[in-house]
Amino acid sequence: MQDYDKNLTPRAQEMRRNATRQESRLWYEVLRRNPVHFYRQKIIGEYIVDFYCPAAKLVIEVDGGYHSTPAQVEYDAERTEYLNARGLFVLRFRNEEVDERLEEVFRAIEGIVKERMQKLKP
Repeated sequence: MQDYDKNLTPRAQEMRRNATRQESRLWYEVLRRNPVHFYRQKIIGEYIVDFYCPAAKLVIEVDGGYHSTPAQVEYDAERTEYLNARGLFVLRFRNEEVDERLEEVFRAIEGIVKERMQKLKP
């Protein structure tokens, strides 16, 4: 991803330093040591995504309770449409899923990564 708003860099850095408990857990227990590389708080265009895997063209979002408000639902839909238009697949998990079913979250991510990488092979 080369097109990004460089003005968002300080915000992305701040978000990495102050990740939610669920984002930190997913990063440190699942994604950080994954053999397929992930980035945290990656700027893509005009958005900062929670996690990004370039090899699978996969975005992972961890959603807190505010994501169920009408305004946030609309914003998330626009954001997902933007990312999809760039060939990215957006996978969302609720905080509760990361808290209560981390193993299932891990298996879902692993399956999507394998599926996406298989599809994207030249």
